[in-house]
Amino acid sequence: MKRIPTIADMKAACRQATRSGKTLGFVPTMGALHEGHLSLVRAAKARCDVTAVSIFVNPLQFAPTEDLDKYPRPLERDAGMLEQLGVDLLFLPTVDEMHPPGAQTHVQVNELSTKLDGASRPGHFRGVATVVTKLFEIVRPDCAFFGQKDAAQVAVLRKLVNDLDMDVEIVVCPIVREEDGLAMSSRNIYLTPEQRQQSLVLHRALMRVQTLADQGERSAARLIEVGMQVIAEEPAARLDYFAVVDPNTLDPVADVTHGSLVAVAAYFGTTRLIDNILLT
Repeated sequence: MKRIPTIADMKAACRQATRSGKTLGFVPTMGALHEGHLSLVRAAKARCDVTAVSIFVNPLQFAPTEDLDKYPRPLERDAGMLEQLGVDLLFLPTVDEMHPPGAQTHVQVNELSTKLDGASRPGHFRGVATVVTKLFEIVRPDCAFFGQKDAAQVAVLRKLVNDLDMDVEIVVCPIVREEDGLAMSSRNIYLTPEQRQQSLVLHRALMRVQTLADQGERSAARLIEVGMQVIAEEPAARLDYFAVVDPNTLDPVADVTHGSLVAVAAYFGTTRLIDNILLT
């Protein structure tokens, strides 16, 4: 595995791979890797000839009140995990490399960036869209792999790629969960043991909604009502949103007949967790 710190060297390594006719799969991450990330790497390796991963904690997607400084950065642990999986290229840029002083250009997907997590975290998706656009230009992958857990991000990036005619396929991989149902997240390490137990209410709420939908309930309002009732059973959970939306537009839907995204976000202490299911 090659560790590459500069944009110029990463471009050169990626172009060398693709010019020889190999397909290139890319997994952008912020590090603090868990099984969810590793599942994306395995998917990339299964589908593409060459696999590239980036680790970059992107300051543009953190608000001043958020956890940029304390965000975990276990680089050597992460690199070891990626090497074991057979990753070919590991891009490790600094902040100044990716966002040099004086940079003035940002990328924003306007309407989508204000919905779900975008409503709760103003500016977040502008930071995501900007860094992903840069990464796609540096790597120029055939396929880029993202997790379904970040469903709003997936919608934003699909729209970005479509609107800008980017020659990359967005591949979305299933949520990876702990044995008790909690969606894997780098932020789970912030939870105290008590909060970790409390956070299981997110999965319980989604499963209750799934059961109702499987039994024939089509009303989004009713599904939201039931999901929020479950969340309310855990007093420590501070609900951010519980929504049933179109997975592509993130607009609310009245019924789930044609497929919907059920998404939830809540705080446990100061840690904000998200989760979702797709109703088909």
